[in-house]
Amino acid sequence: MGDEQEIMCKLENILEIRNKTVQMQKIKSRLKVEFESLESEEKHLKEYKQEMDLLLQEKMAHVEELRLIHADINVMESTIKQSENDLNKLLETTRRLHDEYKPLKEHVDALRMTLGLHRLPNLNEEEEKLSLDYFEKQKAEKQDARQTATFRQQPPPMKACLSCHQQIHRNAPICPLCKAKSRSRNPKKPKRKPDE
Repeated sequence: MGDEQEIMCKLENILEIRNKTVQMQKIKSRLKVEFESLESEEKHLKEYKQEMDLLLQEKMAHVEELRLIHADINVMESTIKQSENDLNKLLETTRRLHDEYKPLKEHVDALRMTLGLHRLPNLNEEEEKLSLDYFEKQKAEKQDARQTATFRQQPPPMKACLSCHQQIHRNAPICPLCKAKSRSRNPKKPKRKPDE
């Protein structure tokens, strides 16, 4: 191999080295960008998973809170029922005492009149709360309030969420507990156009 050929060979090698080095630098730059993107996405994924864990914890806290509220409602319903029973018993006792008092008072008033004395005041004249009318009115008002409350507190139609299996309103488009989309068991059929 002559000197000229050797020089040409070296020049070709130098050119190839330069071209390959430029190519390497380009790939290296792209690698750096991709690696930074990879690190960033990994960081985002970690944050998303942490957020998901927090949401699941919040969901479970709400489920437990709802369970406790339902338990409290059951206790209050039992307490109200017991209180109403006690009230009815007391009303019956009051009515019976009134029934005993009335003929006695009429008898005493009749005896007083024979002696020219004024009759004794009626219970409602003496004290309004001792009159039977007062208790009857109170009972009617308590029953009205209870009926209104019962009507207002009737549970809405429910269904189980397909995702978290908790009871939710039948028409809810999204589960308020797990935020999953709720599908109807009987979806509406699309209306046919008149020209079909």
